[in-house]
Amino acid sequence: MADQYNTNEEKIMRDSNTKEIDLINRDPKQINEDVVKVDFEDVIAEPDGTHSMDGVWKASYTTFTVSKYWCYRVLSAVFGVPVALLWGFCFACISFCHIWAVMPCIKSYLIETQCLSRIYSLCIHTFCDPFFEALGKIFSSVRVALRKEV
Repeated sequence: MADQYNTNEEKIMRDSNTKEIDLINRDPKQINEDVVKVDFEDVIAEPDGTHSMDGVWKASYTTFTVSKYWCYRVLSAVFGVPVALLWGFCFACISFCHIWAVMPCIKSYLIETQCLSRIYSLCIHTFCDPFFEALGKIFSSVRVALRKEV
């Protein structure tokens, strides 16, 4: 029974630190939908009346598509892991600064301004409220009549 409990606990610990990667849909949040989705037709187009030979057009399409595919593959194979390491480090530093510096500063600021806001509110209610109440009573007897004369 204890062995079963330990394996379940180990499985829970392992699952909380790993994430299943979807190898089919690699942009599930579609952050690159409009930015880097570039096909041959998006870059090269021949208007009516200005057409190259069909063989040249087909070869250009194939060359563009294959070179873009393999260039991306080679660049991601060579630089993908080092750049991922750099971005991981960068976002870890940003997270660290946000958690250990920014949020404590904001919380401290909110605590200090809460005290100041109470003093400000007290001053407004003490001095401005009676003044505007008096103005309201003075102008409450004013009647305005609009007439349209032609």
